[in-house]
Amino acid sequence: MAAPEPPFQFWRSRIGGATGECGVSLRFRSDDEQGIDGKGRVSIPAAFRPVIAAGDHLMAQGERPTFVIVYGTDSLNHLRCYTRKEMEKIEERIELLDEGTEEREIAETFFLGSSMDVQLGDDGRIVLPQRLRKKLDLDDRIYFIGVGSHFKMWKPETYKAHEAGRTDALIVERGGARFDPASLLPKLPPKPTPAV
Repeated sequence: MAAPEPPFQFWRSRIGGATGECGVSLRFRSDDEQGIDGKGRVSIPAAFRPVIAAGDHLMAQGERPTFVIVYGTDSLNHLRCYTRKEMEKIEERIELLDEGTEEREIAETFFLGSSMDVQLGDDGRIVLPQRLRKKLDLDDRIYFIGVGSHFKMWKPETYKAHEAGRTDALIVERGGARFDPASLLPKLPPKPTPAV
């Protein structure tokens, strides 16, 4: 009898390999709140794990997927988490900036100098280092929210006080229950007509 397939290889094979060739949208969606223990162990939401696995094109057969936590400067009150693939896109954009400019220095410090690779355990957990738990002033809970290309980790109270309230205020300002957030999105360009 063959050994069971590691969970991350299973996810990757079901969603079309490392790049999602089968057309599945590999985006971070939804939110979740998880417990965090005294050693910093926390479960990454189950909905995020396949996206992390698919976005780790460097993951060899049998390995666990890695993603990048950007903790930024002292003023950032949350953590931003990117797949390796998304982080490479950011690095390519940084390379387009002129050497020695203030913009490049900020981007390099924020995204490269203030980030770390983290590997998912077989059980879908990571160990969040003490310095990052301290930065967010975490107790025993952590809030996750997917925002498409990446997800964010917050202290639940901080998110509720700052971000959730800010989004609600903007919606109320624009018409409350009658306001359609989809109206903020630009229209997609027309798809090219196939040649006959």
